[in-house]
Amino acid sequence: MIANNNPAEQQLVGKIQAVFFENNENFYKVIQVKVISSDFSWDEDQIVITGNFAEINEGEEYQFSGKLIEHPRYGKQFQAANYQRQLPTTRQGIVNYLAGENFPGIGQKTAQKIVDHLGEDAIEKILADESQLQSLNLTEKQKRSLLENLRSDNGMQQVVIELNHFGFGNQLTATVYNHFREKTLEILHHDPYRLALEINGIGFKRADQIAEQMELAADDPKRLQAALYQSVFDSCYTSGNIYTDAETVLQQAMTLLLNSRRVSLSATQVAEELVALASSGKIVVEEKRIYLRYYYEAEWKIAENLKHLLADKVDLSNKQVAALPELINQLAKQLQISYGAEQVTAICQALQNRVFLLTGGPGTGKTTIINGIVASFATLHELSLDPNEYQDEDFPILLAAPTGRAAKKMKETTGLPAVTIHRLLGLNGNDAPETADQDLTLSGKLLIIDEMSMVDTELFNKLLAAVPASMQLVLVGDQDQLPSVGPGRVFADLLACQQLPQIRLTKIYRQQETSSIIPLAHAIKQGQLPATMFENQRDRSFIPCQANQIQTAVRQIIMHAQKKKMALSDFQILAPMYRGVAGIDHLNQILQELLNPPVAGAKEVVFNQQHFRIGDKVLHLVNSPEFNVFNGDLGRITGIILAKDKNNEDHQDKLVLDFDGNQVTYTRKDWIKIKLAYCISIHKAQGSEFKLVILPLVKQYRRMLNRNLLYTAVTRAKNLLVLLGEPAAYQAAVAQLAVDRQTSLQQRVTELFQTQPAAGKRAQTELVLPAKSAVKEVPSQKKNSNETASSEDATVSKNYHLTAQLIAAGHIDPLIGMDGLTPADFSKHNKNS
Repeated sequence: MIANNNPAEQQLVGKIQAVFFENNENFYKVIQVKVISSDFSWDEDQIVITGNFAEINEGEEYQFSGKLIEHPRYGKQFQAANYQRQLPTTRQGIVNYLAGENFPGIGQKTAQKIVDHLGEDAIEKILADESQLQSLNLTEKQKRSLLENLRSDNGMQQVVIELNHFGFGNQLTATVYNHFREKTLEILHHDPYRLALEINGIGFKRADQIAEQMELAADDPKRLQAALYQSVFDSCYTSGNIYTDAETVLQQAMTLLLNSRRVSLSATQVAEELVALASSGKIVVEEKRIYLRYYYEAEWKIAENLKHLLADKVDLSNKQVAALPELINQLAKQLQISYGAEQVTAICQALQNRVFLLTGGPGTGKTTIINGIVASFATLHELSLDPNEYQDEDFPILLAAPTGRAAKKMKETTGLPAVTIHRLLGLNGNDAPETADQDLTLSGKLLIIDEMSMVDTELFNKLLAAVPASMQLVLVGDQDQLPSVGPGRVFADLLACQQLPQIRLTKIYRQQETSSIIPLAHAIKQGQLPATMFENQRDRSFIPCQANQIQTAVRQIIMHAQKKKMALSDFQILAPMYRGVAGIDHLNQILQELLNPPVAGAKEVVFNQQHFRIGDKVLHLVNSPEFNVFNGDLGRITGIILAKDKNNEDHQDKLVLDFDGNQVTYTRKDWIKIKLAYCISIHKAQGSEFKLVILPLVKQYRRMLNRNLLYTAVTRAKNLLVLLGEPAAYQAAVAQLAVDRQTSLQQRVTELFQTQPAAGKRAQTELVLPAKSAVKEVPSQKKNSNETASSEDATVSKNYHLTAQLIAAGHIDPLIGMDGLTPADFSKHNKNS
């Protein structure tokens, strides 16, 4: 038996016999081990061990920590939480190890010399200090063989061991190691907060737990700055804002620090680290606004790229321009449609401008105009609209949308290829903003983006960076829908810029006489509920019910839809919130039992408190371009493969999913990407249309209700709309305007399009702060430490240096440290350098 220092874990020592399975994308392995000793009862010579391991060498001994588990098919296995190589402990054992095949160029004689000189802890000494080899008269090749193989052998192993110790899963372990490589241990030991700053999925609290075990002090500047950065990040990503303010950041950071470790800290001390964080360049301070650096620069880059695009005029002669209305009318006859004057004007302007914005509500003809732009552009430039004629070159007209369903709809209405913006740009869905390919240039003559209200600042910045000066860009959307999930309100900000060519459609064309849904949507947009709101119409109805009655009402509506032979894809339940008896999660359980109940003997798996069965409707939650599946795509489960099934060679549970004919297979680690979709959120329904939309609204949702939300939900209904719930909830939604997001894109565009920027409004992409010795201390006149500094306390030098006192008092000058430079100046400087 072996000693066990942790009674909560079982211990086993064994020799590796074979590696049955390993995932090349992470460190997960299934291995067979010959048991040498254990602190638990085990009567067999061999055992199967699973876990996260770096390089595991057959024939070598390791000690494993973990627990014995019962696998449903393969019986008892050892699930390792950690492990370490059993290095030889005798002098001869160490000599034999160093003289082995892992260390080419080191024979028995040289290995004996190393151990004689350095002793039985030779390996530890070499790893800790490579200068120990200097007195051994080894060749450079021998030194390199020792150092590289010892570090390779032990470095990655130590990383995996430590990350296992901190509870990191196999995927996150691989992500951390692949990001920091050989510096991983150094960062874990000395600056673990970099994990929170640089790795998606690791927040401040988790990094702080590591830091506390490494005995980093609660008032360490790295800790305070990490909490401040996390607070800026959270403030933007939870609200959709591009910037925040010092008061919000300091308050959130103090809360975050106290909740993570119960150690009180001085607000002044934290404010001083906010100054240091700005000095480091991770955040940017402008006036009283605090930005994450990427978003600050992204807004400027968007404005600059738009200005560069519009600087080049479209090459059309006066004769061609004068003939455009007649050309459009001729095409309308061929397409057997009739354009209104507003639509003809929109098509003409789109053809004449390098950048053009088109917005309008449902039924105003946006899709008809897109078709008109495509047909007119092709005729004007003598282009074929048959993709088959472009086998050896790129199709000249590009169509894209933020989600897969929106792109599919675009393809169906135009008959031309359409893709998601992520696929267009070759993004994999996990690209960090700062690591995205900035050198990509799109090929083509015309690019049309639909559903622009869903596009956030990060994605639009990447898109514009890839648009060449020779391409025309048309941006289409409905600015009154919900804004993007990510930070920013790009489309609304652009439409507010009078310098950008644009048209707002107001006349309703589609189903004007027969549809009551479209007039309802436009009334909601105006902040009104029509007198007929709660009266049944030919294409919509209202069912009054309370929160606890919603599930019963929804069941009856669905059963009625089934009697009408409506397919599962034809109807969709939308709701604002996930929790509660009328929430998305509960409704999904109820609807699954109705539409796809369990069948005796049928396969079923459970994940994240959800039961998945063959036939279930599911929603994809993230972008996975490698599988051609995107955030918001709806699909069906067509197969379940269990780990215990025969011919399942890798012994993993799998789901086979079908997204509009695109089949993908996900193992359990990927199931977090999907969710049952009998009921989905209104946000996730953007860019989609359904024949029948069922919309429950109750006062329980009050925190989420606003006009944009209700408008977006109603406009998802193509033919039929069933409203149910409490009239007061609908009235509350219409009365409540959504909170305006804090962005500065409109300001950036306006400033850059001015010949001379207004005095006092110039900014830069990097905040330059003086050395500490140059900062004039603000004398304190407060009676006690709890009082807030007054405006008189904020006496500063003529240069208005940023100080903690200025932040607390709200006195931050817009010209601080800026030296009269503009973002354009910095752009030129960066290119030159």
